Amino acid sequence: MFVNDHIARMPAGYLFSEIAKRVKAYEAAHPTQKVIRMGIGDVTKPLAPAVAQAFAEAALGMGQLEGFRGYGPDGGYPFLLNEIIKNDYERYGVNLDLDEVFLSDGAKTDTATIQELYAEDAIIAVTDPVYPVYVDSNAMAGRLGEFVDSKWTKLITLPVTHENGFVPQLPKERVDVLYLCLPNNPTGTVLTRDQLKVIVDWAREKETLIIYDAAYKAFINDDSLPRSIYEVEGAKEVAVECCSFSKTAGFTGVRCAWTVIPKQVKGRLKNGEQVSINTLWKRRCGSKFNGVSFPVQKAAAAIYSPEGQRQTHETLDYYKQNAALVLNALKETDLRPVGGLHAPYVWLKTPKGMSGWDFFDYLLNTAQVVGTPGEGFGQGGNNCFRLTAFSTLDNTKEAMARLLDALKTL
Repeated sequence: MFVNDHIARMPAGYLFSEIAKRVKAYEAAHPTQKVIRMGIGDVTKPLAPAVAQAFAEAALGMGQLEGFRGYGPDGGYPFLLNEIIKNDYERYGVNLDLDEVFLSDGAKTDTATIQELYAEDAIIAVTDPVYPVYVDSNAMAGRLGEFVDSKWTKLITLPVTHENGFVPQLPKERVDVLYLCLPNNPTGTVLTRDQLKVIVDWAREKETLIIYDAAYKAFINDDSLPRSIYEVEGAKEVAVECCSFSKTAGFTGVRCAWTVIPKQVKGRLKNGEQVSINTLWKRRCGSKFNGVSFPVQKAAAAIYSPEGQRQTHETLDYYKQNAALVLNALKETDLRPVGGLHAPYVWLKTPKGMSGWDFFDYLLNTAQVVGTPGEGFGQGGNNCFRLTAFSTLDNTKEAMARLLDALKTL
């Protein structure tokens, strides 16, 4: 059989797979050394008790006639969709219909598969550095051309770096789709409402679709910052928003997320006819997705209960404390740390112009601390590095002490 050329010719190794490979090799060679992982964005705190209780009760109920559920309704059960709309949108002045919200098993899944709705020759733009899934999914579909000199020949990249204050300069050329992640992964930076309005207005003028990944919005600590792109006037005409319970409530191993596609968002056929993106996504999901399990949806709904809110916010505060600890520790260095205030990530410049991978190896071998090389997020991440707040508090304190000591020997 013939295979997908585009996947076969992609650069080797998903970023986090390569990190795991190097850490595994180090641990095998140094079995007595304690390695502290500050790289991949997995959570460490357990599910909130109220959430776990709802999860268990629903799972046990599936073993009884009155509690059993088979295929659920398209998009998700109304009991969860209504909670999402009420708590994540209406409280910020955004009104949505039930059939504009679609449940899934993760924001990663939806940001990767939304590209199935694009034309084969759609022009894609991403900020740089960027979460790799946005790029990889379009590369697998053959939209990005060839991978030459560490970049894709048909991909439009918008640098978001220390040098430009992490605000993308919008392209002058025609772009069909722009991916945004705010608060940003990997840099941990945010945009103000006015800065986001400039992008929305540009997208409306150019008929560009915005894929807005808001997976980290629960870490925003300033009410003047938008938690949803739909807080910006006109965004309902051009934006699809992907959100997740993974970091909000520790669902990385449970899997539940949602995507909002307002009915106003339109695309065009080659003959110029307008088509509803909402309708296309509904058609795609009907053919390729059977929904999130009933017990998982009951667990997710419990997040919005008074106890669930209190308990999940306690966990979020724990991670925020870790992020502040990392940021404050690095402020005394010349690594120019950013993020950490409204996101669980701290982004920094590597010392002495080292590559991110060289700094990764140096920290692993010298301090037994694992971070993420900036080069794994694109050319805009050259000579940069990412640390996360998802470790334990004790490990975070120890990791920062080790890192600061390691810097003294450079």
